[in-house]
This record gives sequence, structure tokens and C-alpha cells, in this order.
Amino acid sequence: MSHSTRALRIGVLLLCIAASVVSVAQSTAQNGTPDAHPKKHLLVLGEEKGYRHESVSHAMATIERLGHESGLWETTIRTDTEVLTKKKLEYNAKNLNDFDAVFFFTGGDLEMDAEQRAALLSFVHDEGKGFVGVHSAAITFTHWPEFVDMVGGTFDEHPWMTFNAPIVVEDPKFPGMQQWPHSFVLRDEIYQMKSFSRDKVRVLMRLDASKLDLANPRVHRTDRDFAVTWAKMYGKGRVYYSTLGHPEDNWDDPRLQQMYVEAIKWSMGLVDADVTPQPAPASSGLTK
Repeated sequence: MSHSTRALRIGVLLLCIAASVVSVAQSTAQNGTPDAHPKKHLLVLGEEKGYRHESVSHAMATIERLGHESGLWETTIRTDTEVLTKKKLEYNAKNLNDFDAVFFFTGGDLEMDAEQRAALLSFVHDEGKGFVGVHSAAITFTHWPEFVDMVGGTFDEHPWMTFNAPIVVEDPKFPGMQQWPHSFVLRDEIYQMKSFSRDKVRVLMRLDASKLDLANPRVHRTDRDFAVTWAKMYGKGRVYYSTLGHPEDNWDDPRLQQMYVEAIKWSMGLVDADVTPQPAPASSGLTK
């Protein structure tokens, strides 16, 4: 074999090896590395006007940690509303265009102008992004009908304050419900809701009305329907709300952490679930 022929064969062999390495690398990237599923981006907003919940800081830090540990999302924590806009901000400041979902542990009337309000609603309704509301998110913008409609309800007292709440899981198939027993007791502050209807949301958890003090003068719901957690669609977007999370210690409960991890995943479209509104189960004893 001539020198030139041997050199040609070696060159072809090296090209084949290089092509094989590239092919394997591409296949691996498509079928198993983190690059195949880029991290999502979550905005965590903790700002309250009015009553300040001491658990907000720990909740935000916990959500950031869970995103890092799971590798599913990167977290931006803010305690102001500047980021809630579609306008380009100065320097490297982020706006809503940089996020896949927002996580509100908020309260009261936040400082948002008309553009910001429209941008937030459009972010969820029109762009199909996610909204996760925690506890006092239901005391946020109580007089802004479009926000209340997006969330699915608004605060109407907490008749029993922080107490050993008797909770029933209505939809054990929804992501983040499996770790809870069908019925259990959790010490938390449960809100009574108004502007709330099962015709518009999928109730995931409710209070067991048979174990409540319904003679409490602050109980306003005559149907005895006290939803704790729900999910719904808002236009193209996914909305999740739970009243759980008032006590700081509850954010160290692995069950609560898993619930909110799965809520965030669902809101970002990483998992799917049926959120068709359902009436109260016949066994619940609730007034129709």
C-alpha cells in the first residue's frame, strides 16, 4: 500500500470517528442531559401593604432553594413591583418577558399602574404563563375585579384564625396532592372566600365543614363550602391558589414543599392535570 493511500484511509477513519462522537453527543443532549429541558424562570414576589406575614421571607427562600435543588427553575426574588411590566427597564433589569410563572405571597393594594396591571393579566391570560398565589395573595387587590377573577376568589375573613384545620383532599390525582392523606389536620390559617365559585375552579382541598364551628359570627358562607386549594385556567394560562402557608414552620413541612413544587411545575406546563371545574362531592354534605 502506498504512503498516499495509507494517509487517505487514516484521514477517512478520523473523520468517521469525529462524526460518531458528534452524533453521540447530539443524541445524549436530546435524550437525557439538562440541556434537553432548559430551566424555567420563576418570579417570586413578596410584598405586602397592610398586615405583614412573618413567613414571607422564609417562604421565598424555600421556593428558591427548591428550584435550585430540583434543577427545574431559576428564581428571581423581589419585594417590589418594578418587574411587573412589559416595558424595557434600565440596564439589565428583568421584566415579565423574562419569566414563565409568577409566585405571589403578597397582600393589599400593591403599587402598579395601568400598564403593569394590564401586563400581568396578559402575561397569564394571553401568553399562557403561570400564576401561583399563596395565602395572602387572596388579600391582594381585593377591589380589582379582574385580579380577583384571575385568582378565583378573594378574602372574606378567617373565622377560626390559626387553628387545627380539618382538611379533605378532593382531587388526589392532581400533582402535589398524593403525599397528603385523604383527610388530615394541619395547623394553619384558612381563609373564607367570596367571589368564589366551583363553576370556575377545580377544588383540590377543602375544609371538613362537619368539624367546624359554624356558629362563629364571622362565618358567612351558608353553603359551608370552604375551599383551601384550587387550580384553574385563566385564558391560556394556569392559575393555582392555596391558603396554606401562614405559619413559618409549615414551610419546613416536606408535604407543603412538595405541594408547591408541583404547583409551580403545573403552572409552568412541566406537568399536566385536569382542572375541569367539578361540583362538591355528594359525600361532602355541602349545600348545593
